[in-house]
Amino acid sequence: MNVKRLLTAGAVATLFSAPLLAETVTYQVDPNHTFARFSYNHLGLSQQLSHFSSTKGTVALDLEAKTGEVNIEIDTTSVDTGSSTFNEHIQGEDFLDTGNHPTATFKSSKIVFDGDTPTAVEGDLTIKGVTKPVTLTINSFATKPHPMLKKPALGADAEVQIKRSDFNAGKFAPAVADDVTISIAIEAIGG
Repeated sequence: MNVKRLLTAGAVATLFSAPLLAETVTYQVDPNHTFARFSYNHLGLSQQLSHFSSTKGTVALDLEAKTGEVNIEIDTTSVDTGSSTFNEHIQGEDFLDTGNHPTATFKSSKIVFDGDTPTAVEGDLTIKGVTKPVTLTINSFATKPHPMLKKPALGADAEVQIKRSDFNAGKFAPAVADDVTISIAIEAIGG
């Protein structure tokens, strides 16, 4: 084997053995498999659980660089408490005021990693026109090829506890708990 072939073979071997450069993958939220939920204690009698039926947004993630960005928009008019009468009540001015604020948003400022796994997302939550910094704890996280769509997919479950009074929605507190747990089950598809 001559020197030229040996150098060429070495260069090819190096190319294929070198790690691929990391890149950011942008995922679109799958609205059919993403749900934002909220729960709170009602009058010390029961833990109420409701959800929003319409959520959209993007997740941009570079797992190797441990960076990313999350932007979520929740249609607050899509609230589903299980009762149409109560849906209207929650959408009223004392609570979500969806006539003036039809969306709630979360915009990340930082994704926190433990090793290679995202464990929290810091950012700004806006509800009823009020923006507060929050940290969502990620309880589960996965990325893999979507088995049906054959595209990159991401899934996560995250939650945060807020005080609804911080967002001008504190009517009936403390009889109806001021503390509200917001959780989101998200699936998103890369392009």
